[in-house]
Amino acid sequence: MSERLSKLVPPTGAKHRARRVGRGPGSNWGKTSGKGQKGQRSRSGSGIRRGFEGGQMPLLRRLPKRGFINIFREPVAAVSLARLNVFDGGEVGIEDLKAKGIVPNKAARVKVLANGDLKKPLTIRVHAFSKAALEKIEKAGGKAVLVEERPSGDRK
Repeated sequence: MSERLSKLVPPTGAKHRARRVGRGPGSNWGKTSGKGQKGQRSRSGSGIRRGFEGGQMPLLRRLPKRGFINIFREPVAAVSLARLNVFDGGEVGIEDLKAKGIVPNKAARVKVLANGDLKKPLTIRVHAFSKAALEKIEKAGGKAVLVEERPSGDRK
């Protein structure tokens, strides 16, 4: 194993020598070192922040702002009833939905919507149901159980 590790080399073309700038006129990268003549971008330590327009009022500040953005918003993952037919029966929870890839792993809350029909009696445990989804679940012989809204220790 150690013999092979010592013989590892990067693929051809993966590594390049660093360009040595400012080393005389013969190198084609002398004097101004490829930075042109004068100006803000030719200075050392230069760099302008995102959205900066040279002192002009930036576009983001010129445009009108409207509405309210709730920074505490918890995205809700929507699940169609038709997608729940992959389960054989019994109880279906949020972890089961995540395991099958029906709901993204980062989903904070899950709501079941009435798209399609449920063909099996399932006990579904999620955060919310639409009224039509509740009716279809009960019609199929299943049960809809609401999960606790927020776990203890969460913000109020």
